[in-house]
Amino acid sequence: MSKILLIEDNNEMRENTSEILVLAKYKVITAENGRVGVDKAKKEKPDLIICDIMMPDLDGYEVLEMLSMQPETAGIPFIFLSAKAEKTDMRKGMNLGADDYLTKPFDETELIDAVEMRLKKSSLFKKNYSHDIQGLTQFIAEAKQFSLPISNVSDYALSAFSKKEVIYNEGDAPSTVYLVNKGRVKTWKMSGDGKEFITGIYTAGEYFGYVAILEGADYTDSATALEDSEVALVPRHDFLSLIYSNSEISARFIKMLANDIREKEERLLGLAFNSVRARVADALMSLQKKNELNTSIRIPRDDLASIIGTSTESLIRTLSDFKQEKLIETDGREIKVLNLKGLEQVRKFS
Repeated sequence: MSKILLIEDNNEMRENTSEILVLAKYKVITAENGRVGVDKAKKEKPDLIICDIMMPDLDGYEVLEMLSMQPETAGIPFIFLSAKAEKTDMRKGMNLGADDYLTKPFDETELIDAVEMRLKKSSLFKKNYSHDIQGLTQFIAEAKQFSLPISNVSDYALSAFSKKEVIYNEGDAPSTVYLVNKGRVKTWKMSGDGKEFITGIYTAGEYFGYVAILEGADYTDSATALEDSEVALVPRHDFLSLIYSNSEISARFIKMLANDIREKEERLLGLAFNSVRARVADALMSLQKKNELNTSIRIPRDDLASIIGTSTESLIRTLSDFKQEKLIETDGREIKVLNLKGLEQVRKFS
């Protein structure tokens, strides 16, 4: 049963609206003003919020703004209620991130239809899709039910890149967001002294190249296939339409972007302060997470050295030490992690 938070300062309106929603089989939590509504939203984590605009203390705009600043409530669908019908009021609400707007008085059907549509749309973006082109196909097909301005997925190109083939170069203007369907891709930068530094490794189900599009800038690194790979090309327009047309998708990509930035910050701190042993352990643990359980890591030694920020010779010596310590085993280019807890101890205390 979906949970709805109704924030309305008028007792009669609050009771009547609540009764309609309860009869429609929704669980309803009510709040008599904006401040109480904010507290209940944080505590109850409703599936949808219906909120009056004109209220004392905190009005509806302030409620939405406060909830949008909290990660746990930012993605909750939000419907405004108001006796006003001016376009300026509607525009202000939508600019703040509201999903819909109902003008009082509204009839029962209008209310239920708006609630059902917002809950269906929200469930779409919470649904787990497979991390490949089939999952993207299913997502686009379902998203188009809500008239999102995106192309048919059949229009998307699924491109094959051979090992070491360049996907884009630093300084190129971005027109596409990339989704790895098969294989692995690395992004990298070249230092002033000609040394390559790997900024990221992406495996099946991971997007890359989106930061430049969000920033409206050229690529600040290059992308190359680490092995024979298939990559889906999502047009820039479709990507921006998806993240700007729905608050749930926006929140998802903002979270992904924040995680990406945090990971890079941690890597830079590690490069600055950690020993080679700690950096190698950290890189192996990170790469292992991208692989299925009990599978080997297959990566050229020079690429692994570029991730860690050390020479290939130092990397090989460290891997040899780890092998003697029974933390890993190697077979040619393949590395199999035997003791994740042991690597964690190395990362923390070396």
